[in-house]
Amino acid sequence: MFTTASISMRDILYALAIALPVFVFAGLFYFILRVIARRIAARTSTVLDNMLIESLEWPIFAGIVLTGIYFAVLHLPWKGSLHFEISRAFHTAFIILAAYVGIALLDSLYRWFKLEVTSKTQTALDDLIVGTLRVVTPILIILVALLAALELFNVDTSVVKDWLVVHGTRIGLILVLSVVALFLLGFAGSKAIRAFVARGASGQAEEEVRKRADTLSSVLITAGQVFIIVIAAFIVLSELGINIAPIMAGAGVVGIAIGFGAQSLVKDLIAGVFIIMENQYRVGDVVKIADISGLVEQINLRRTMLRDLDGVVHIVPNGEIRVASNFTKEWSRVNLNISVSYGTDLDHAIAVINRVCQEIAQEPEWAPLIIKTPQVLRVDNLGESGIDLKILGDTKPIRQWDVMGEIRKRVKKAFDEEGIEIPWPHTKVFFGTPIPPQPEAMKQKGTE
Repeated sequence: MFTTASISMRDILYALAIALPVFVFAGLFYFILRVIARRIAARTSTVLDNMLIESLEWPIFAGIVLTGIYFAVLHLPWKGSLHFEISRAFHTAFIILAAYVGIALLDSLYRWFKLEVTSKTQTALDDLIVGTLRVVTPILIILVALLAALELFNVDTSVVKDWLVVHGTRIGLILVLSVVALFLLGFAGSKAIRAFVARGASGQAEEEVRKRADTLSSVLITAGQVFIIVIAAFIVLSELGINIAPIMAGAGVVGIAIGFGAQSLVKDLIAGVFIIMENQYRVGDVVKIADISGLVEQINLRRTMLRDLDGVVHIVPNGEIRVASNFTKEWSRVNLNISVSYGTDLDHAIAVINRVCQEIAQEPEWAPLIIKTPQVLRVDNLGESGIDLKILGDTKPIRQWDVMGEIRKRVKKAFDEEGIEIPWPHTKVFFGTPIPPQPEAMKQKGTE
């Protein structure tokens, strides 16, 4: 029978004396220590510490308050089984809070990994792996918390516990090691590849090194992730008592069938290997392949993903690529024609164009983008309505269109100031059939 008759005012004061310092510490943590931690985190170069603080500040505050209440309440002299029931309720609350902390902590790690690591590796499996882990790990944490809570209520979970001790520990260790390997491969692998590419590409522009490293990271890290996932899956299946020998034999048969029946897939994979080995184009290049032009967003062994100026994404199988035209490898070319009318002094027009190009190349905004100052190369064409002047120059990769747009804008303004006419097609329209003029001899003959 529950009774509280023996609880005196002294007991209540003792309980408050225990709880109040804990509550004061909780307030100090929330209003002072938390603010200090946020200021320190703001000075770092990563967002991981900010994410951890945001996800853990409320659970830590709640845990401190709950601890104070726990010691204060259990200090009271409860009678009968009420002390046990209250203790069990608090233990259940602690289990729930610990499960929440574990889920919040892992979710912060996953969000940081997706934000700072997968954005650099650009592998196709990163989002899938992180998304799967964000679903699976909370379920596992909830199951462990549920088993712990059931133990408090004297529910027999010996069968589950025995299985977890024998097999669950091994499976958990395999999964943890696999996740750590995937994280290390994604985080350290991209840095190692970038350092390797930079060492072998000495003298090249930083942008070129970055493109090459991003492309290799996308392919090699994806292959490594697939290898780790397959090995981990086979080990987990064997721990679950599933014979993996027939699966491996079946995989071999399926591989042979694919080799004979999916020759186009094999063709795509072989072509992808040569594209990457020969460094034909990289992620971030503007290319034309299979009569499609666009920015390379992804490359793997099977296909290349392009996005054109309309925002349309094109998926091109590597086996369909006969000729690959790269507009942005190492450097890019300014190549444009500007027309002037036939009555224009060509020397004057050429001098104005060269002056405009020189001014652009000397400005701080445009100078870092220009390798060789654009200038008039020659008279390129005598057209129907004007004379075309060819302008050539070299820029940093993918910046030639920016420079050409600026040249067109400034040349138009300079031509207006100098009175140089930019021609446009003219059309003369005649209405009716005019009477041809008669010669004087015909007029005299007619009068005779």
